[in-house]
Amino acid sequence: MNAKNADKIATGVLYAIAGIVILILAALLGYILIQGVPHLSWHFLTAPASAFTAGGGIGIQLFNSLYLLLITMLLSFPIALGAGIYLNEYANPKSKITGMVRMTIEILSSLPSVVVGLFGFLLFVVQFNLGFSILSGAIALTFFNLPLLTRSIEDALATVPDLQREAGSALGLSRWETVGHIILPAALPSIVTGVVLSAGRVFGEAAALIYTAGQSAPALNFGDWNPFNISSPLNIMRPAETLAVHIWKINSEGIMPDAQEVSAGASAVLIIVVLIFNFSARYLSSYLYKRLTSTK
Repeated sequence: MNAKNADKIATGVLYAIAGIVILILAALLGYILIQGVPHLSWHFLTAPASAFTAGGGIGIQLFNSLYLLLITMLLSFPIALGAGIYLNEYANPKSKITGMVRMTIEILSSLPSVVVGLFGFLLFVVQFNLGFSILSGAIALTFFNLPLLTRSIEDALATVPDLQREAGSALGLSRWETVGHIILPAALPSIVTGVVLSAGRVFGEAAALIYTAGQSAPALNFGDWNPFNISSPLNIMRPAETLAVHIWKINSEGIMPDAQEVSAGASAVLIIVVLIFNFSARYLSSYLYKRLTSTK
């Protein structure tokens, strides 16, 4: 067999593998959406869940998921941004501190989410007496989200050519001024992409939240925006069952009459929101790139 035929066969095998992956993903997403979309309605998306009677919705769980995601990103993004800037712009690759930071990131990224949840339960829920709350869940998800977010920010900064750093030095800017005024704006599209993708990953997390945010969803008074009231949606010390936890719970308990329909509908909503995050990442990255580079 000559080299040309061998190259054609290898290329065909790679295309076939890529096609199989796409078919598996399409089949999975198609099955979930076909099963769940018919159950979606405005009532289903806004009504509270009902444990012992049919006809409940996912309104509170959906709000909890979005609110918990917001708190998590507010906690994790500044830390990940600082770590990414340090690793790419300031760190000496041969330094022990740099090696320790990278090793820590690798260890955190390899931890199963259930281990992060148990750690959060023992430390934040029990030891720090935060209880099952949005704050406990957000801190646990911060540990879960930091490795991916830090890597994505570091990779985004690494894509900026060194010529731009040299240009900043030539203009008399300090390293920090160069990073703030030149490097970060140039890397912003890729950073936004990484943030949105990590948000989608956090939104679908369940195992870490079972032990930290809790498995209950108290009724919320959406007319009360005082964050110190237990019934307020903004109270970060209240328990908050998220959408992913709700799907696991209703399938494991078996006490909801229409558990299969609710689970299918909630799964479809979860998939749709994650897809929105992914497509939004691509759109925002393209839009910001065009705006910042003045390309059409």
